[in-house]
Amino acid sequence: MTKVLVVGGGGREHAAAEAFHRSGAEICATMSTANPGIASLAEKVKLVNETDVDAVVDFASSCGVDLAFIGPEAPLGAGIVDALEKAGIQCASPSRAAARIETSKAFMRELLSRYKIPGNLGYAHFDRLEDALNYLKDAPYELVVKPVGLTGGKGVKVQGEHLLSQEDTEAYVREIFQRRIGGGGVVFEERALGEEFTQMAFCDGKRIAPMPLVQDHKRAFEGDIGPNTGGMGSYSDSNHLLPFVTEEERNEALTILKKIVDAMNAEGCPYVGVIYGQLVLTRDGPKVIEINARFGDPEAMNVLPILRSSFTKICLEMADGSLRGDIEFAPLATVCKYVVPEGYGVSPVSGKKIFVDEEGVRRSSAVLYYANVSLKDGVLLTGSSRSLGVVGLGGSIAEAEENCEKALSFVNGEAIRVRHDIGKKELIKRRVEHMKQVRGE
Repeated sequence: MTKVLVVGGGGREHAAAEAFHRSGAEICATMSTANPGIASLAEKVKLVNETDVDAVVDFASSCGVDLAFIGPEAPLGAGIVDALEKAGIQCASPSRAAARIETSKAFMRELLSRYKIPGNLGYAHFDRLEDALNYLKDAPYELVVKPVGLTGGKGVKVQGEHLLSQEDTEAYVREIFQRRIGGGGVVFEERALGEEFTQMAFCDGKRIAPMPLVQDHKRAFEGDIGPNTGGMGSYSDSNHLLPFVTEEERNEALTILKKIVDAMNAEGCPYVGVIYGQLVLTRDGPKVIEINARFGDPEAMNVLPILRSSFTKICLEMADGSLRGDIEFAPLATVCKYVVPEGYGVSPVSGKKIFVDEEGVRRSSAVLYYANVSLKDGVLLTGSSRSLGVVGLGGSIAEAEENCEKALSFVNGEAIRVRHDIGKKELIKRRVEHMKQVRGE
């Protein structure tokens, strides 16, 4: 039996732990707060900050794990894989140097430019506030403004959506530097018109094996309004495409990911682990919004429940460079909706009771993943981030969405909310119509 270390305590990591458990692994887990779903699957659990590299390595060594899988981005940036491998533990996640594809947006853009990888957008990045403000005076296109480093998916602001004037943009740039958000530097990127989608793939340093396409929903409220969040929910289709993405466009997205992996090899930092492409489908094909060095959250919760191949075997193959291309996913659609505390995205209310009938969720052809919650005296309490994800499965998106809503009826609590429009026919129709307009059809 393979003994696996899972690092991280969110919904994404619960999905990964469940997939390891389903494929016969023994699990040891480290996380900063106790995730009851992961704890129920693990043989041993240690509560520790995931970026405390020495503590995680000591725990992994004491457990005698064969393989480590890192869920969140912060420990990757802290070099946790390098330390684990130095201790003789294989990892199905990228090194610190390889994780720069996510931890430095400037590195990612420059890599795409240097190796002439298709899908790049116009960009500029600055380490000095004065230079950034000067660039804004004559910017050649409408901009997306991003802190250069990690912000948990919540630092991106778009001119015309979040930034409605030049003054708004300047104020946000000043805030990035003054508060040192994401480290203090800023990246300006060309705003691309189209529909966003996620293409993830397993990677062993040379080869990639694709996962089903997913569309995430970042905005906090129904109708795609409100602040950006870490993701309110997502859906995937039974044919593993999306209603507005063709097979040819999907292949273009995979070509971009493969060329990035080739470029990382050429840079001397081979990429091992899950690679995540956040792309926007434009009139001219897919363009890169960002590349992440791990599973998306919530997108992991769409693809892992329908993975028929052994997740443990896939991770071992990624770690030792022997990834096979015969990875199988069930022909099912999925709809994930996150239950979040009131105020999530701006000022979340935490410490409120939440009640879950797990058996009721299972009877609804759905899967439940715990995220930022805690157990106190047997009572489940909300944290300050997303509480739990409910994933409906079905033969179509409509059936999966219906099953997700049935399952949500078995989740109750104080001061919680859900974006119910995710996966619904009306919202998907708007996405399809939008792409027709973008293509000029």
